[in-house]
Amino acid sequence: METIETKGLAGETQAVSNKIGVIDWAQVENSLDTNGWAILENILTGEESQELAGLYDTPAIFRKHIIMARHGYGKGEYKYFSYPLPGLIQELRTRLYPRLVPIANRWHETMRQGMQFPSEHADFIERCRQAGQTRPTPLILKYTAGDYNCLHQDLYGEHVFPLQVAFLLSEPGLDFEGGEFILTEQRPRMQSRVEVVPLKRGDAVVFAVNRRPVQGTRGSYQVQLRHGVSRVRTGQRYTLGVIFHDAA
Repeated sequence: METIETKGLAGETQAVSNKIGVIDWAQVENSLDTNGWAILENILTGEESQELAGLYDTPAIFRKHIIMARHGYGKGEYKYFSYPLPGLIQELRTRLYPRLVPIANRWHETMRQGMQFPSEHADFIERCRQAGQTRPTPLILKYTAGDYNCLHQDLYGEHVFPLQVAFLLSEPGLDFEGGEFILTEQRPRMQSRVEVVPLKRGDAVVFAVNRRPVQGTRGSYQVQLRHGVSRVRTGQRYTLGVIFHDAA
């Protein structure tokens, strides 16, 4: 798929691809199976994080601007990118997807969901396109003091890839205070479990979009997850969200 060059980001794609290649993906898989999330450390440099956050002020590369309070989503705002995506964001989407496909397919098989996912992201996007899901979903979120994001799921249509990735572009304790990434897990006939995911600037968290299988004493069962961001107390917090399915 065509990409665009934005500032200095096009030249960083090979470095990011190399970092993705050396991740301990067996450990990531184990964490996703155990907790529903896993941290990818230091995927982006400080400069890359700053440049990606700076894209927020380039209106021409976005297709939609959402003010959360107008929709009851919380407080803050976010923007969805248009196609073609900036090169680094396209690279992240393309390179992370095949690493996550084996987990996604195994989860779907365990949960007895018929859909299996192709090995390459371009083939999955073509499947989305044929189903009328043609709008790109990668986005940047911006929070300032007092902002937060209510618990939610990023589904967008019939074809949903069960994992997504969020990159923290701001430094906790320096650029902002508060604003923790939160996951809740609703287990059958039990109270919800809450996780606060510790992230540094340049880290990413991979997490379940909707449901994941859990192995119990009598076989596997499904739990439902939602994610959000706690209230930012001071400063500004930027996040890049990489969702692998497109929107209807």
